[in-house]
Amino acid sequence: MGALHGDDESRNMRLSLQCHPLTPASAVDEMIVEWSLSDSGTIWLRYHVDGTVSELKLPDHADPAQRMDGLWQHSCFELFLKKPGSERYCEFNFSPSGNWAAYSFSDYREGMEQLAMAKTPEIETDCSDTHIGLEATVQLPDSWQGSAVDAGLSAVIETHNAERSLWALAHPAGKPDFHHQDCFTLNIEAAERS
Repeated sequence: MGALHGDDESRNMRLSLQCHPLTPASAVDEMIVEWSLSDSGTIWLRYHVDGTVSELKLPDHADPAQRMDGLWQHSCFELFLKKPGSERYCEFNFSPSGNWAAYSFSDYREGMEQLAMAKTPEIETDCSDTHIGLEATVQLPDSWQGSAVDAGLSAVIETHNAERSLWALAHPAGKPDFHHQDCFTLNIEAAERS
């Protein structure tokens, strides 16, 4: 799909997510993700959804935001990271409510554990009648810095009529599966530690 490398400016990228052909997307016209990675290992993401926002089912704002399981069952934005040549990977979930989750896996859908985070991800959401924007800033754990990673960007969008569309940079053949190797299409060179 692409590669991020070099100084901060060359590691800014704008990518389109694709709706899985088996999931409906009647209320969403387009989904774009902007991405940057700092030399200190901070990832900034902005998911931008264009469509008919009144038809989308979004979770209420959480105050305070907290770590929470099961966010992917409703409208949620996701980031997956995997080290090339390793079966180990991690998953981040960002809810429009402000709640979040972070998991590590030892292998494909195996050995799931809470991923220790030194800093809580920062999540901000804005919306209008025609768009939703979610920004997430994540400080990568030390064990995920200093080496190249393959990334997958994805989203679940739920509507009031119970449709759930599944979006990703790339999808495997067959049913949707964000954990599948075919979804890790963005190659990111190691950030320099400061």
